Amino acid sequence: MSEKSWAPTRRQLMMTGGLGVLPLGAAAATTSGAAAAPDDLIRRTVPGTSERLPAIGLGTFMTFDTLSERRRERIREVARRHWRAGGRVFDCSPLYGRSEVTLGDVAEDLRINDRMFLAGKVWSTGDHLWDDGHAAAGLRQTVRRMSLDRPVDLMQCHSLVNVDVIVPLLHAWKKEGRIRHLGVTHHDPAYYPLVQSWVERARLDVVQVHYSIHTRVAEERLIPAAADNGTAVLVNMPLEKARLHHIVQGRPLPDFAKELGISTWSQYFLKWVIANPAVTCALPATSDPAHVAENVAAMRGPLPDAAMRERMVRHMETIPGFDQVATMPWYPGKSYSGVVSRAQAAVRERSPWWPS
Repeated sequence: MSEKSWAPTRRQLMMTGGLGVLPLGAAAATTSGAAAAPDDLIRRTVPGTSERLPAIGLGTFMTFDTLSERRRERIREVARRHWRAGGRVFDCSPLYGRSEVTLGDVAEDLRINDRMFLAGKVWSTGDHLWDDGHAAAGLRQTVRRMSLDRPVDLMQCHSLVNVDVIVPLLHAWKKEGRIRHLGVTHHDPAYYPLVQSWVERARLDVVQVHYSIHTRVAEERLIPAAADNGTAVLVNMPLEKARLHHIVQGRPLPDFAKELGISTWSQYFLKWVIANPAVTCALPATSDPAHVAENVAAMRGPLPDAAMRERMVRHMETIPGFDQVATMPWYPGKSYSGVVSRAQAAVRERSPWWPS
């Protein structure tokens, strides 16, 4: 992939009063040959904009981190099927080993890199307090890896790392036209009070949180706070990193699922998440083309109402292991041998202590 930095075209500058900021989705709308998403998709409007995003996106943690050419071909098929089914949102981070490189190569190969909605992340401190050099280098790296000729759609402060520095920097990048939207993320409910404080005071466009039929803490205060402050909500771990599927393996769906046209457990779990009207987009991750087809199917057909969502939870509570999902290893029965897994294994071998 060629080294290049983003610079707005004259036309883009004229469209945006000189800031170089395109409206959400403008790249997709103005790119020649752009494939339109199917009309029957469940979409959600990003607060404060006219942009409507498909309600199911694609995460890349672990699943896109690979050095295997054979696995890269499977990942290419995952991205192709996601796109063909109307998926447009792709979430990635430099934290995820080779995932950002893989996504960039696949997106360029499929010629969707300037049409997809890219949710990137900043995972950075610096050489000293308020040093923005590392973060700026990370942004340039993301632009290069994705072969972008436009601003990044969304940059998020990953897991609140260096958040006091990064959020003001993201606002600067947005003002300068380097990015379109900004946000913060976390996957651990223990940090939700702090995440909520940033939602309430930092003029965020997006907040990304861990939310699922099992882990429902975010709906108590954090997601309502996002709705009150006009902040879009992206959801990570909606399938609990394959742990939900693990406990229902071999079990039939409840009969009442037919009322919503649900035919797979993926639809069951994902429809529960996106039925929350404050949720903008859920981001399940997978490296299996068959699974991505099941995931994107969740953004078609009716969604459960409040009573049905409660019934869905009550049914899950009858399944052995549901109350232990949070303590299970991620991706049970699966193996990912990318950069992250190898580095983790190397430290584990050297260290006399490992977290339980």
